[in-house]
Amino acid sequence: MSQLDLASAADVSARHISFIETGRSKPSREMVLRLAATLDVPLRDQNALLHAAGFSPQFDDDVGGLLDDGPVAEALRRIMDKQEPYPLTVFDRHYRLVRMNRAASELLALLGVDAGPSLNLMEQLFDPDALRPYILDWQRVARVMVARIQRELLHRPGDDELHLLLSRLLAYDGVPQTWRSTDFGIPSEPALSVRFVKDDLQLGFFTTMTVFQAPQNAALEELHIESYFPLDDATERLCTALAQARQPAT
Repeated sequence: MSQLDLASAADVSARHISFIETGRSKPSREMVLRLAATLDVPLRDQNALLHAAGFSPQFDDDVGGLLDDGPVAEALRRIMDKQEPYPLTVFDRHYRLVRMNRAASELLALLGVDAGPSLNLMEQLFDPDALRPYILDWQRVARVMVARIQRELLHRPGDDELHLLLSRLLAYDGVPQTWRSTDFGIPSEPALSVRFVKDDLQLGFFTTMTVFQAPQNAALEELHIESYFPLDDATERLCTALAQARQPAT
């Protein structure tokens, strides 16, 4: 984006943009936020820009209270309930599990996963002692996940924890060395299909991702809601049966 394009979009003079870029002029807090919003900079990075300009952060990065009470918590509760009897998970920018509905908890239990605090869903996918042995066509699913993280790192190159997560995933046995190179030819699909096979259990889902729009909270902006939908009648019947088994007898 040229200085002229940015100036026009932000409704400021190109001369002022030039002075800010070269350091001849110090931006105000309002100007930092205006330029960041015009460039669609993530909220966490807007805080970093404010800090670099000598100002305090604008956006809170603690999501805990929002998920315990208030409209965001209520919205999530309704989304999780309405997704039943199919699984739904909520995870943060480093793929740590934040919330899940009862169907997701039961699915993980069926696959032998203990969903404790800060469970990392991506590591579970790659770990030979966790979910990996039960994922049919694991290489296809895992390759898509690596490509997703590599794309995210293009937007968040300073995210050291995400870099470390990717390094841990690539270090697992059986992960091809060629995956270390970013392949832009791998499509980013709107939905991902995944099949689980364990003993006599066979389940197939496709997943979709939802994020909060204009959250005004850096951590909330980074939350992802992943919804699972059955790929076949057998999966739908099992999900329904598990939900019915939860119902109290009358």
